[in-house]
Amino acid sequence: MFTRFIRHIHPLGPRYGAHMLHTTSPTAYALFKDLPRKESRPLSQLTAEVQPPQEQSQTDTTTTISFHDGPIVADPVAPAPGQPINWSDSFHGLGVAPFPREVSDVLLAPLNEEDIEIKPDGLLYLPEIKYRRILNRAFGPGGWGLAPRTESFITPKQISREYALVCHGRLVSVARGEQDYFGGEEKVATALEGCKSNALMRCCKDLGIASELWDPTFIKSWKKKYCDEVFGEHVVNKKKKKLWKLKRNKALDYPYKLV
Repeated sequence: MFTRFIRHIHPLGPRYGAHMLHTTSPTAYALFKDLPRKESRPLSQLTAEVQPPQEQSQTDTTTTISFHDGPIVADPVAPAPGQPINWSDSFHGLGVAPFPREVSDVLLAPLNEEDIEIKPDGLLYLPEIKYRRILNRAFGPGGWGLAPRTESFITPKQISREYALVCHGRLVSVARGEQDYFGGEEKVATALEGCKSNALMRCCKDLGIASELWDPTFIKSWKKKYCDEVFGEHVVNKKKKKLWKLKRNKALDYPYKLV
């Protein structure tokens, strides 16, 4: 009787109660002799009282964010001759045929390495005006354009909008541009232009323009040839960090200075 009592009233469970049965310490006996007796029950009843731990539902804590940018179900009927195309939802001309050889040669021509710039964090980029000049040489002024596909999505710190690149009356690429901004609502107009420029750069990737900027081998060799990694100090908070700069530039851009 005492054996069953020890097994079932131990605060850490029957396993530890069984362990205490094998000790001859008076302290162990004193620990249990004053505890209130518990009615003994069959093991099947005790087992039935043990409830398996319930899995914690994750659905209540999951937050879903959507841009509502599912595939557009466009009207399969082609526009009548002379009728304008609604580029906000049309995929007219996408992937129909390659551009002529003379156009492709301009788009795929190697970059002038002197045109490439580098950000302090080491990211290579081509100024937006360079992309526009390449498109003008390839398609002619007026032979290409950016058409907005969605409304602007504006948060307190960022703007994004989807654009389509149309060249010679054909959809070439679709990309979402984004731009961070600070300083309140008066900065929104400038941020919208930055968002458009970002979308243009992303669309040009599909045409092969400036593809070197995504080639790791080219990036490493170009940095070694044209750039230095230096320590810069923030002129306000005096924090120091490693920054990248072009070798031809003698100083860092504000708010950093060489140390």
